[in-house]
Amino acid sequence: MGNFSDRERMRYHVDTAMKRAIRDYELISDCDHLLVGLSGGKDSLALVQLLGDMSKIFRPSFKVSALHVQMQEIPYQADLVFLKRHCEVHGVEFHTCISSLESVAERPEGKTKQQCFICSWNRRKALFETAQALGCNKIALGHHRDDFLETLLLNMFFQGSIQSIAPKLQMDKFPIEVIRPLCLISECDLESFAAFEEYPSQQLNCPYGHDTRRSEVRSLIEELEKKHPGTKDSLWASMKHIYPRYLP
Repeated sequence: MGNFSDRERMRYHVDTAMKRAIRDYELISDCDHLLVGLSGGKDSLALVQLLGDMSKIFRPSFKVSALHVQMQEIPYQADLVFLKRHCEVHGVEFHTCISSLESVAERPEGKTKQQCFICSWNRRKALFETAQALGCNKIALGHHRDDFLETLLLNMFFQGSIQSIAPKLQMDKFPIEVIRPLCLISECDLESFAAFEEYPSQQLNCPYGHDTRRSEVRSLIEELEKKHPGTKDSLWASMKHIYPRYLP
């Protein structure tokens, strides 16, 4: 690819990685209708762009829609005009809805964690309800490889379990699958891709949006990767090589 620009090389890299994830984990089938959770951050913007462009030439054929959920109590400042235009450029139907935090008992301890859970739950609820209303059979979320690794260690360190995020998950209560096509792409590569595509930065003003544990785990992984290149690859491989015989 000697004659290609850095932007074209990065596009090829993330495009190839997503197609590999779709193939390896069987994420998309013929006649699928995907609903992308579009927050306005770099990951969901990239997912809309990559899936939207791929839907024009990819076989099996599939359709892509996107939903941006606004929470009344959380002052996110997403540019709805930009989001709609971004979707239109890449052939994706744009939808938006407003949701609200359900009232909960005030508890001084764990209030932040409680509010984050409720906010996330209501966003997911809006996604599932919209997916069913639009006839979508799959919801696509923008989790990248680093999200998988951080979640693995968070569960090991603080929940006492060995689990992470699934690239594909069939929901029990809905006839809908949740897929994560960016699972093989690193956050660093998505940041570079976003810079080349000149995505606007998203201003977040959520008073509950500070996950200290996740930040600490992220810093730990980055420090280990810096000292021992390949650490992230080994962590990813560990989720595919589990030997119950050598566990308690």
